[in-house]
Amino acid sequence: MKISAHLHFKGNCREAFAFYQSIIGGEITMMMPHAGTPAEGAFGPEWADKIIHAELQIGSDILMGADAPPQYQEGEPAGFSVSLLVDTPEDADRIFAGLSENGTVTMPIEETFWAHRFGMVTDKFGMPWMVNCEKPLTAA
Repeated sequence: MKISAHLHFKGNCREAFAFYQSIIGGEITMMMPHAGTPAEGAFGPEWADKIIHAELQIGSDILMGADAPPQYQEGEPAGFSVSLLVDTPEDADRIFAGLSENGTVTMPIEETFWAHRFGMVTDKFGMPWMVNCEKPLTAA
């Protein structure tokens, strides 16, 4: 069993996933527009090029997303963060800086008692992120 985040966008899923790939890396393995699917006519012709399903493969994990038609948009994302666990402080700093571009930093990236680096940011697409480079656990 695996757990994967699925993010809902307001018509800019394609742009968001290209942005995430440029910062985090990985491979976009799916970018399916409404056009050509059974849902093609459900939301009007202006939604033909909007994304019904996207996948960004990052290692063995997958970040998924889609554009949510206006009638299914429920305000700003709340009650969660996409959590990235990175291997090095340098990667944490680089990724955090990228996600912060035109976003809102809620906790600057810094060393904490559990992590070499930890920070929280809401990106320019309104998605909340936590970037974490944990310290090795030590025996008590």
